Amino acid sequence: MLKKYGLIFSFLLLSFILVACGSSEDGKEYKPEFDNEVEGFSFTNQDGETVSLDDVKGDYWIANLIFTNCNTVCPPMTSNMAQLQGMLDEEGIDTRLVSFSVDPTIDDPEDLKEFGEKHGAEFDNWDFLTGYSQKDIESFASNSFQALVTKVDGEDQVTHDTSFMLISPDGEMINRFKGTQMDEVEKIVDYLKAYKN
Repeated sequence: MLKKYGLIFSFLLLSFILVACGSSEDGKEYKPEFDNEVEGFSFTNQDGETVSLDDVKGDYWIANLIFTNCNTVCPPMTSNMAQLQGMLDEEGIDTRLVSFSVDPTIDDPEDLKEFGEKHGAEFDNWDFLTGYSQKDIESFASNSFQALVTKVDGEDQVTHDTSFMLISPDGEMINRFKGTQMDEVEKIVDYLKAYKN
């Protein structure tokens, strides 16, 4: 009897491990590194439409932080996200992309659309969001993504995190990748192939 319960326990433990991790075709396991819950939101995208957490929940999605007046990391990050969008499309991985402006008093929907187009974005599954206060995005980024956002009064540049965040269907940030490094960005495809299998 004891042996029987031991086997049942072992099976349940193995089942839990398989659910908690994804495995790639080469057998490599991809484990969540975080379980940070994303706060609820309801913001405006580049087409003037409202996008909320409920709209993206239920499947994996990728988020980052950008602003259109950025003269350093945001252009290459957005180009990298556009390349990622293409790679995911080639793999048949349907995943939503969300870029949150960290300079919302400057970035209106038209500016965000122009910025996205300039860097190769396709808007069928990629939203560039604004429509909130500077204080709101600083709090949201910190609470949802453990990410720093700071704008000094009188300055036109914003200090912000450069990660691409992978969000689970339950609305939890589970992994972060360096959005300025294409080799890191490419890992997201492998992660999603493993998680979504």
